Amino acid sequence: MSLAELRRISSDRKRPLSKDEKKAGRRDDKAALFFLLPWLIGVVGLTAGPMLVSLYLAFTDYNLLQAADFTGFDNITRMLDDARLHNSLAVTFTYVAISVPLQLAVALGLALLLDRGMRGLSFYRSALYLPSLLGGSVAIAVLWRVVFGEDGLFNDFLGLFGVVGRSWISDPDTSLWTIVLLHVWTFGSPMVIFLAGLRQIPRQYYEAASTDGASTWRQFRSITLPLLTPMVFFNLVLGIINAFQSFTQAFVVSGGTGGPADSTLFYTLYLYQEGFGSFRMGYASALAWLLLIIIGAFTAINFWASKYWVFYDD
Repeated sequence: MSLAELRRISSDRKRPLSKDEKKAGRRDDKAALFFLLPWLIGVVGLTAGPMLVSLYLAFTDYNLLQAADFTGFDNITRMLDDARLHNSLAVTFTYVAISVPLQLAVALGLALLLDRGMRGLSFYRSALYLPSLLGGSVAIAVLWRVVFGEDGLFNDFLGLFGVVGRSWISDPDTSLWTIVLLHVWTFGSPMVIFLAGLRQIPRQYYEAASTDGASTWRQFRSITLPLLTPMVFFNLVLGIINAFQSFTQAFVVSGGTGGPADSTLFYTLYLYQEGFGSFRMGYASALAWLLLIIIGAFTAINFWASKYWVFYDD
């Protein structure tokens, strides 16, 4: 494109629009708004509206049967003295701190294995991704109760080696670990993301490292891991958010009680018990906003810390 054409285009952009052009622009705006209308209705009616209502209810005493009674900061004060709330926070933080890193480690290990170009890669990739589609379902959670029950399949497996099992989901010392294992088992989504990241690393990096005599571990530590840090960061942020919101597994495995001895009382499960079990909807709304603050704080910390360890290869 010549300099004269560029100047002509620039001058055309600066000239005022004619009436016909303005009218055509308004028609385009109306058409765009028409197609965006279902999304806008959903945002206002299903997201923004309920959030604003719950924010108001967080400062009220509301039981679904009577009008909400504004109580100020009473719900917040109650949180400070709520022992079950503190226990649910401890259980949830433990669950997040253990299950998320373990899931990412398993996903990365399997992605490295699949990246070797084995035969039937498409089949193995689909088969390993399948648990991610089923892991959060009620059916799998029920199956987990059967597998780790006193007469479950896991104890049958241990019996082959002469080991006497127990009801893993009924023991306060092991019940949480069964749910952690269920979360780790749903490694499919981060595995696929890691695999995509591995495919983007240029092979010449590894060839040059091999020529210099670098070992496999050295290549992983100096090439693979630094170039995968954006994928690690992405999976870490989503993994933490999803782990804090885990509900179905704990609800089904514990029968909705959070037992035994509140060892599987996730924060979301306690929120559900307060809102739909005890009908303390005002207090449940306050708990929901506290969860939002916690997740937002962890996400903000992750983004702040990412500038120190996430490497973007330009």
